[in-house]
This record gives sequence, structure tokens and C-alpha cells, in this order.
Amino acid sequence: MRTSKYLLATTKETPSDAVVISHQLMLKAGLIRKLASGLYTWMPMGLRVLNKVSRIIQQEMDAAGALEVSMPVVQPAELWQESGRWEQMGDELQRLKDRHERDFCLGPTHEEVITDLVRNEISSYKQLPLNLYQIQTKFRDERRPRFGVMRAREFMMKDAYSFHIDQDSLELTYELMYETYSKIFTRLGFNFRAVEADSGSIGGNSSHEFHVLADSGEDEIVFSSKGEYAANIDMASSLDPATKRLSPALDKTLVETPNTSTIEEVCTLLKVQAKQVLKTLIALGESADEDANQRPLVALVLRGDHQLNEVKAAKIAGVHSPLSLANEDQIAALLNCKPGSIGPVDIPESITVIVDRDAAVLADFVCGANQDDHHLTGVNWDRDCKIGKIADLRNVVEGDPCPDGNGTLSLKRGIEVGHIFQLGNKYSQAMGLSVLNQNGKSVIPEMGCYGIGVTRIVAAAIEQCHDEKGIIWPDNIAPFHIALIPLNAHKSEQVSQLADKLYRDLTDAGVEVLYDDRDKKTSPGVKFADMELIGIPHRLVISDRSLEQNKLEYKHRSDEDSQDIPLENALEFLTNKVMS
Repeated sequence: MRTSKYLLATTKETPSDAVVISHQLMLKAGLIRKLASGLYTWMPMGLRVLNKVSRIIQQEMDAAGALEVSMPVVQPAELWQESGRWEQMGDELQRLKDRHERDFCLGPTHEEVITDLVRNEISSYKQLPLNLYQIQTKFRDERRPRFGVMRAREFMMKDAYSFHIDQDSLELTYELMYETYSKIFTRLGFNFRAVEADSGSIGGNSSHEFHVLADSGEDEIVFSSKGEYAANIDMASSLDPATKRLSPALDKTLVETPNTSTIEEVCTLLKVQAKQVLKTLIALGESADEDANQRPLVALVLRGDHQLNEVKAAKIAGVHSPLSLANEDQIAALLNCKPGSIGPVDIPESITVIVDRDAAVLADFVCGANQDDHHLTGVNWDRDCKIGKIADLRNVVEGDPCPDGNGTLSLKRGIEVGHIFQLGNKYSQAMGLSVLNQNGKSVIPEMGCYGIGVTRIVAAAIEQCHDEKGIIWPDNIAPFHIALIPLNAHKSEQVSQLADKLYRDLTDAGVEVLYDDRDKKTSPGVKFADMELIGIPHRLVISDRSLEQNKLEYKHRSDEDSQDIPLENALEFLTNKVMS
């Protein structure tokens, strides 16, 4: 492709709302343009990358035996009401009405639509297992779209759905999809990790996320320093504390702590470490009453240096899911104090107390006194307060012992680009999908779900592969293989003719070339800077100086320096570089 006939939309300007590097570089390199908050037009250069990502995904999904379909973006409300998610999805579900006042939504995912399709097409176990996928536009009305295409309202996704006669069949396809995803992300050139994950609102009992490792990642992932254990922060756990609780050595004492509502303020005033202070959070409990003010309350107690894991807490019997903390009015009505002064001593019996494992082994600790501007020191379990239920409530931290006993835990940042789920029969049962088994009995199929954020992959690749000059694309998804740059072609017929010939020969050999034939008004420096910003892996420069020595100048995007290559071997050299 000649730049003179291409929409090369590079710019030096970085919009103020572009915070992460992928958003900045996608705008500067002319890959995308913003239409509205969370809505982007994909420019020709960006679309080439997006299409290459899609092709790799299609090839691997097809190789795994999945069948491609295409489902509507607009979905009838009746399907979502059948599954129970019409209200559950909340404001992210973009609802609309047609001219007949019938309710529809823009699909954020397609579990309902695919289940409806299969219940109308499949009737026998002989037609299973079946794995259907699509690469298609999704829409979620994000409250705060941010980070460019990383968290946009409209995005491209590969979503696949499998159907099985039993759990064993589901597990086989799940393992196959795990392997397929690993192949996809390897071909994309990613440094990635697969981790155990929470299934969230999608449902199901088992799931794995695939994360591209990047310092700018939104998510924390956890893995063993020695073994195979890996999980996201929501699911990660460590071994039970190795130490046992010591016998009390101090007396319980009430102390004044004016204007102290945070752990840091308490530690500073009382000159204690955060690991010796307990914090107590009051959450809503489970109840048949939908009125939050009528729900029972639950006290979640953990060490001051630890952070509550909301996903773990919400899975504990008696705790409302999703986790919801009580407001100040609810707390004041039962405890007569503000949130910063809550503690487990003399807490009302109507409040269930759940204590984190590490907090349960503390002795002589500091905690709130359930009295504003006061704390208790020298507090001990059993002697001064009931310990209640013990559970794993906290986020793991660097250096925690791995739950399998093999090494310690390390934490890194990751960008989630894929997620696979064992859904079970959540949707098939709710929507009346059944098939006849080999005994002629009607059974409800098991389902799996497998998603990849296609547009997010493009941003994740940039987050992982860039420098101060711009993008460094992995070869498989680069918009072009080679940037061909003739210098002063308007002055040298030899340079111009050779550039034209190399462009034809490389193109005929299947190499994708961006031929920078912009006129003399565009300086060599600007051409070099544009190609580095766009991130084309290979660069070939033709000049009179190099031709005098029968050589050309070659440089890989990630190299510091260029190298001279013999003119007569240039075609072979370049095709080997690109095709290897």
C-alpha cells in the first residue's frame, strides 16, 4: 500500500482524556478516532490489526471443531426475562423499545440467544457436544468508559457456547478451549498467564481468565513462585496461618482516640503496627426482604494491614451477594457509633461476626470500642469477645505461602483478554432447553462459555509492546510487515525505480508493505518517526548513499541500530525475516 493513496492519520497531539499508553498511541498512530464517550471509529490502519487478530482466533477455533455463527446485536427482552437477567444486569444493559413498544436490548453477551437457538435446533444427545462461536459487536452501557478501547461501551468480542449431555463432556471441551486459548495468545505474541477466576454474573462453578502481563493492567493476578498455582486476586488464597494464637498478656483498656477514623491514624496515635489492629466492616446479610434497611447485618473482621476481598466475603453463607456495606444510619441505629470506631467487643447478638483467619490468631490487639473517638487496646478473643465464624476474607499479599504448599505467592498486574466458564445448566434449565439421552429420557444439557475481547487484545498488545517512540507490534498482528522508505526519490530516478520494483516484488511474495512515497515536503525524519509510531516491525531504507555500495539499510522496530544488507539479497533477506 502506498501512503499517497492511504489514510495515514498520525498525529503529535495526545488528548487529555487518554490516560493509558495504549489509548494515547492508538490515537497518535491513527488506529482509532473517538466518536463519543466509549465509542470509537476504527481507522484503516487499526482495522488491519483488528482483522488479523480476528483471523487468528477464527483459525484456532475452527481447528478446535467450533462452528461459526452470527447472532443479532438487538435481542428481545423476553429471552432475558426467561433467564432472570433482564433486571439483574442493571444499567449496563442498554434497553430500547421498537415502534410497537416492545422491549429489546443491545446484546452485551449472547447466552440467552444461543440457548434459544439450540433449544429450537437440537433434540437428541446424538447432536452433542456442540460448540458455536461468533466474532461480533457487543454493547455495554459502562458508567465510566475509560482507557480507550480497553473499557469501551461498544467493542468486538469472540464468544463461544458449548452444549453437552453431561459434565464429563463439558470438562473435555473446557480443557480443549483452555488449550485453544493458550495457542491463540501464543500466536498473538503475548506474555500471558491463565488463572483461576470467579464466574461473576455469568454464572457457573469453574472459570479461568487469561491475562496479558503488563504494569498498566487493571487486574492483579497471583501465582506461585515454584508451582503451577495461579489465580486472580478475587480467587487467590494462601495457607492457613502457621502461628497459633498466644495467651493474653495485656488487660483490655479503653483509650481516647479523637479524630481517628482510619487504621493509619489509629496506628500513628497509639504507636502500633497495622497488623496488630483489627478493622470491622459492617455488611448486609442475606434475607428474603428486599428492603436493605430490613436486612440483618454482618460484621467482617480482619487485620488493619489487610484488604477485604469482596468476592470471597459475598460467597459466605449469610452474607448478601453482591457484597453491600451498611450505611452510617444503619450502623448508628445498632451500634451508636460511626464506622471508624466499630469493634467486635460487646457487639449486639443480632450481628453475625465473621473473622478472617489471620485476625483470628491475634492476641492483645487494638480494635474499635463501638464508641466514637475511642478504641480498646489489649483485647483478646474468647476472653473479651466471641470469635464467631472464621473464614478467608482478605486479599492475599506478596510473600504469602502458596495454598498448595509449593513456594510463596507473587503478584503481577494483568489485562484480562479471555475468560472461559463452565456454566452448568443455569441457562439451559431456566430457558427450558432439553434433549433426549440414549435411554430416551429428557435431560437438561450442560453448557460452557468462552469469551475473548478482540478489541481489547489490540490495546493489550500495545500496553505490553511499546517504547518512547511508539508501538512495537508482534509480527503476526502488525498492520504491515515492512515499511519501505525511499529517501529523496524525487531527486533520484535510481532510488525511485528500485523502490517501485522492491514494492512489487515484495507484494508478489506475499509481504505486506507500506510504501512511504510521500512527496518531498515530508522529510525523512517525519517518515521514520511515523513508521516507528505505527510500529511496523521491519523497515527498509533506500538511498543514493547506500546504493553506491550496492546495499540497503534494514532495521527491526525493536533494534537500536540499523544494518546494511546486500542489494542482490534484499528480497530473500526480507521475505525470510517476515515469513520465518
